[in-house]
Amino acid sequence: MATEQELERTFLARHIPPQISGARSKQITDTYLPETAAHPLMRLRDSGGTYELTKKVPLSGTDSTNQLEHTIPLDATEYEVFRTLSQKTVTKRRYYCTFYGRAAEVDVFMGGLKGLVLIDFEFSDEATMRSFTPPEVCLADVSQEAFVAGGVLAGKTYDDIASQLLTYNYEPLYEEEGEKL
Repeated sequence: MATEQELERTFLARHIPPQISGARSKQITDTYLPETAAHPLMRLRDSGGTYELTKKVPLSGTDSTNQLEHTIPLDATEYEVFRTLSQKTVTKRRYYCTFYGRAAEVDVFMGGLKGLVLIDFEFSDEATMRSFTPPEVCLADVSQEAFVAGGVLAGKTYDDIASQLLTYNYEPLYEEEGEKL
């Protein structure tokens, strides 16, 4: 098992970043446990045939930017057993990009959440994270908003969160021009 501190800020994308064109990417399917929890903290991940079980716990109250992440690698058989425990899933394509020299993960959601695009930036220390000025592609910082947390998003559709997204003037984004649900 690996344990690490994760310092991360999450932003709604203003538009599809051109940096994703040609960027390394992978499809990720996350299943959240327990299925009955409003905000499950355990995540079962299939990341292109690599499987793991992760639990994220905020280090300070409910501050979602600073979490302790416990991860257990799984084999395919173990993954399949855990997968049967919940239908609360979310699927996305994650692009690994760079904005002004800073690494970022651009998550383009698929299925029922198609139209949602989030951008995550990870940091090595709190001072850098707090002083970070997001690039223009970032519409709004939603790091502390529970409605975009993976466990809360799992099993939902874009329509389920549309009113919350509208408070940020977020418009649904699609990878290919003219592609709609």
